[in-house]
Amino acid sequence: MSESVSKNAGTGQPDAGDEYVPTREDDVAERVAAMTDVEAEQRAAALRAGLADYELDEDDRILLESELADIEEELEGRLDPVLAIIGRPNVGKSSLVNRILGRREAVVEDVPGVTRDRVAYGTQWNGKNLTIVDTGGWEYDARGIHERVADQAEVAVDSADAVVLVVDAMVGATATDEAIVKMLRRKGKPVLLAANKIDDFAQEAEAASLWSLGMGEPHPVSAMHGRGVADMLDEALKILPEFSGVAGIARTGGPRRVALLGRPNVGKSSMLNKLAGSERVVVDPMAGTTRDPVDEFIELGGRIWRFVDTAGIRRRVHMQRGADFYASLRTQSALEKAEVAVVLIAVDEVVSEQDVRILQLVIESGRALVLAFNKWDLLEDERRRYLEREIEQDLAHVDWAPRVNLSAKTGWHKDRLVPALDVALESWDKRIPTGKLNAFLGELVAAHPHPIRGGKQPRILFGTQASSRPPRFVLFTTGFLDPGYRRFITRRLRETFGFEGTPIEVTMRVREKRARGGKR
Repeated sequence: MSESVSKNAGTGQPDAGDEYVPTREDDVAERVAAMTDVEAEQRAAALRAGLADYELDEDDRILLESELADIEEELEGRLDPVLAIIGRPNVGKSSLVNRILGRREAVVEDVPGVTRDRVAYGTQWNGKNLTIVDTGGWEYDARGIHERVADQAEVAVDSADAVVLVVDAMVGATATDEAIVKMLRRKGKPVLLAANKIDDFAQEAEAASLWSLGMGEPHPVSAMHGRGVADMLDEALKILPEFSGVAGIARTGGPRRVALLGRPNVGKSSMLNKLAGSERVVVDPMAGTTRDPVDEFIELGGRIWRFVDTAGIRRRVHMQRGADFYASLRTQSALEKAEVAVVLIAVDEVVSEQDVRILQLVIESGRALVLAFNKWDLLEDERRRYLEREIEQDLAHVDWAPRVNLSAKTGWHKDRLVPALDVALESWDKRIPTGKLNAFLGELVAAHPHPIRGGKQPRILFGTQASSRPPRFVLFTTGFLDPGYRRFITRRLRETFGFEGTPIEVTMRVREKRARGGKR
């Protein structure tokens, strides 16, 4: 039984039937805690041996014989070289990034200024790892949000080992292109000039005019068709160092990956900037400012964490258009790459269907979860009363998630985020020994047997934790367990073993007893 909720999840109600309610109290947790590991393993071994009397398939045997593999990721001591893609708006920077990556990662739309943040993607060329950084369009006379986008592009240059300057060869060098060249000369980084939109041999003469920029030989490319991109990358490898000289030395141990999720303009970018201590992400009162997933390595609580600030999830995906549609799809992709999600909810607004849908997305992806209620320092007493009622009603299906009340803008209570992340990830990683699990199941069923249905009472023969991240349990049974009873088992698993902050999944495999002589 997965802990997913139904389409009417906003009500906080179970998806099928009410949870089984025991008729008396018990001391299951105390009895399990008092049992020694040897006693628990002996009981589990006896139960497992009893499965020989039941019809098992090959998948059952594989599950019973397998052991949970340790999943560890180690970050290499040195970081890959960084290549920044820069240029004025709408010259094809993101299209070139997608061509290099071989997949649609960067948002592309025939409208200037679609990319607003600097976004890093890992890739490989000719056996060499490198990081590609896509940037927003640089404009020397930008104002408002476009000025902040240009600032982000300059920061990307500072953080890169080399730069690819993309120019629209069919338009030729503009005043903005010349201003970018002046900026790049000040930075002193190696630069490769890409003359984009050269779709065939006949157009290559157009690239020659770009010699006037003084950036060396223009490399004719077509980001749309891929023409010349391979040759350009070969040249890029020649100017890149073996390891990054600007990213420094990465800490070993594999930073835990955190996805910041929430509705548009809920404070995700402000949260990341406050945690990082710098203007890492473009922040503007206009909803939907962030369209690209933006990664940042941040030190919190004495450890390095990898935060991913995702584009705001707007209405349902099929109702979105253009850049926002692709940004929403990549938000889901970013969540798949993360280990834990911090879902920001604005306390000055009513908990909405969008909030519930985002939480459901986290549950379905099997990621650990922390709820962060933003703008709590501005919460008035009257609104607080209504909010607590909304949380109790609309977020009942995630009452197991740690909750942090904070302010993304001021950083108030941001120090409480790390303990909540630690709790959620510890639960997400948790593995319950098979002996303890079956001791728990035995004591629980003895105290609260499954209700009799149709004259039969299904029994739990054996249980095992099939995996962690998130924890998944498989129960071998003699019959179908009511949804309410499975929900009861899930809740008691949490109470007994402390699965705070992670979805857990309990499934069952109904098996019939073998007939004598091996025939059914």
